[in-house]
Amino acid sequence: MENIKVWLVVLLIRFIYAGMQILSKAAFNDGMSVFVFLFYRQFVATLLLVPIAFVLERKRAPPLPFMVFFKMFLLALFGIAAGTDIYSIALSYTSATLSAATMNVTPVATFILAIVLGMETVKLKRYSGIAKVSGVVLCLSGILAMAFYRGPQLKALKHHPLFGHGDSHTNQARGDSKSTWILGTFLMILSNFLWSLWILFQEPLLKEYPSKLLFTTLQCVFSTIQSFFIALTCERDFSRWKLSFDISLISVAYCGIIVTGVSFYLQTWTIEKRGPVFFAMTMPFTLIITIIGSAFLLGELISLGSVLGAILMVGGLYSVLQGKRREHMDSNLPK
Repeated sequence: MENIKVWLVVLLIRFIYAGMQILSKAAFNDGMSVFVFLFYRQFVATLLLVPIAFVLERKRAPPLPFMVFFKMFLLALFGIAAGTDIYSIALSYTSATLSAATMNVTPVATFILAIVLGMETVKLKRYSGIAKVSGVVLCLSGILAMAFYRGPQLKALKHHPLFGHGDSHTNQARGDSKSTWILGTFLMILSNFLWSLWILFQEPLLKEYPSKLLFTTLQCVFSTIQSFFIALTCERDFSRWKLSFDISLISVAYCGIIVTGVSFYLQTWTIEKRGPVFFAMTMPFTLIITIIGSAFLLGELISLGSVLGAILMVGGLYSVLQGKRREHMDSNLPK
């Protein structure tokens, strides 16, 4: 019964993340500024988290030294404000499907950065090392396939869209330009690497400031302030700051409340029950749900290159995770 419960929660998380990709893309298709979107999203999340953190942590919050405060500010700047702005620009240039596919690169990017920073080692004479390197190569191949090869469209997935103007070509006008698509693909990968750095640097910082709820809330507050000034600099047309009761407002509320609030708790619960490797292995479910959802809800045309690239990325993800699992098994063997 417990195993079924975990799988149901994981599927719910994956549906939440797929919804984030689709609704965000729908908002951008509708003309919403990517910079204003991030500010409103973080602002809503801050409104949600601050009261909860105040009630639960006000009596037991550890002191916050200035250097830890400053490190949190920098972490929020490149991990949330910059990383998510770059991701949003890339999503507006490409598609929800590509966005979901490149999510599978994050664990691999984290592994690559861990090697560069000396936090991870690769033993090429062992199966674990070969599996890790093979995973990196597969992921890089998937990125190149998605960026440079579009191929024929999969017509079977074409459908009248629920969101947008009823014309998938119009909705993807920016993404259909080859140079824009390539730029968007590499911006998406850059955002994944920034998130990977954010993941790596969280662990040592949490040792300095162990309150997870306050840690998350403070980063949310910092990123709200940072994204406000980024939006103020990049979006001078204040008519684009106005929120009406349409897909833009729905997307902002969904990402701020459901993604930041609900999925954060469910993700923590899942990792506690089954571990981070199990959670990472379920990432391809987001891709499958997004492919189907974006085709039917956004009218996105799924290309053969996107499918091949996604398969290579997923293969790379599983190869790296298998290498990590084998390495863990080897380290637990009696000497």
